[in-house]
Amino acid sequence: MPAHATLKDYQREHREHWGKGLNLRVHRALSWLNKAEEERAAGDTDCEFIFLWIAFNAAYSSQYTQETRVREKLAFDSFLERIIRYDTHQRLYGIIWERYTTDIRALMDNQYVYQPFWECVNADPLDDSWRESFTAAKRRSHQALAEQDVVTSLSILLSRLYTLRNQLIHGGATWKGRLNREQIEDATAILRCIVPIIIELMMEHGTEPWGDAAYFLED
Repeated sequence: MPAHATLKDYQREHREHWGKGLNLRVHRALSWLNKAEEERAAGDTDCEFIFLWIAFNAAYSSQYTQETRVREKLAFDSFLERIIRYDTHQRLYGIIWERYTTDIRALMDNQYVYQPFWECVNADPLDDSWRESFTAAKRRSHQALAEQDVVTSLSILLSRLYTLRNQLIHGGATWKGRLNREQIEDATAILRCIVPIIIELMMEHGTEPWGDAAYFLED
């Protein structure tokens, strides 16, 4: 995967041709990617995961109105479709294919990163109605991989990572906790591969319109 230093060199060489919005999004994303690499070197997987997620969010987020979760989901799917369209060498599909039998399958089989599981058990610990949709989601993930449907594969995968992100950011887990260690390790290994490629693809198409960054004011 391209490291921060390689991506930063590319940014410095090409950024004068990009709009302000993309420049800021890439600048922010690379700063957090750099911090994630530092945490990896320090052996702190929890912090590496958090900083990788911030890097991803910095690249993805733009000034769209988050009026509803549905609207945000549509914007997110549109972003993924655009990234996959640019990925003519199928780098992201290659990652999913390569890691499916290890990290990704482990996450797909782990109900603790499946949000409907928590919604059910928090309301009633004996409620197992989440199992049917859980099985269906795994089946959909397998099918998407077989059909090379990278948008669906990534969407399902990132929904699992988002649940893990919420557990950490909202204090629902212990730093270096034993109970979530397996999913943290798997999720971080996946983000470590995906995030740099997403940033790279955005920069390779930096002259196209990307929209303003979130929390951005014109001078």
